[in-house]
Amino acid sequence: MPSTLIIGNGRMGTALAAALRGAGAEVRGPFRRGEMVGNADVVLLCVPDREIAAAAATVPVGPFVGHVSASAPLDLLAPHERFSMHPLLSVVGAGAQFGGAYCAIDGSSSAALDAARALAESLGMRVRIVPREQRALYHAAASIASNFLITLEGAAERLAAAVGLERDALVPLVRATVENWARQGARAALTGPIARGDVATASRQREAVADSAPDLLPLWDALAVATRELAVAPATDAA
Repeated sequence: MPSTLIIGNGRMGTALAAALRGAGAEVRGPFRRGEMVGNADVVLLCVPDREIAAAAATVPVGPFVGHVSASAPLDLLAPHERFSMHPLLSVVGAGAQFGGAYCAIDGSSSAALDAARALAESLGMRVRIVPREQRALYHAAASIASNFLITLEGAAERLAAAVGLERDALVPLVRATVENWARQGARAALTGPIARGDVATASRQREAVADSAPDLLPLWDALAVATRELAVAPATDAA
């Protein structure tokens, strides 16, 4: 397992440092940007995309240099032997469980790919090579699955609060829905008035949203259109 120096002490850097140490790796850091101390086989940059190039420029040529961005180009790490590894996981700090999650990797050479693969597999992640031309689409899928999901739950939380329900009341529903989708795919897991063609009920829901939170109507309408399309899609295409 390669020794690793981590630059960036935010959520991802902290979580990866803890997980790699837990897996028995030699880890230095996570260091704040500009405070790199010591040497390692791999320098892993866990910094915002806009800071990757500047952080890479502070690393002496020699070790493999990688970033954890989902879609930032490898060229930002030049002239180093370089790679990217993006855990397909929502990480909020130390204690994140990487085992079993997918990890998208790419590299400037077979040796750089091997370095990325070794790090990911040491944490029990399932590796997939996602080349540069597909990274933005890959990242879009991840954003819908995670970031946009939170946006939707925030909207649901607002409407529930208007009738006196706390977030906890929605949690079992959300968990069951995600588990159904994971087992069956989107089309088979879809339920609710739009899925069963109950236009009257869906119309009453829309009127209630208009009265309580009119700013959510564009989101509601866009989701209603997408849900109607999903409801009539072949199950094999939607899964």
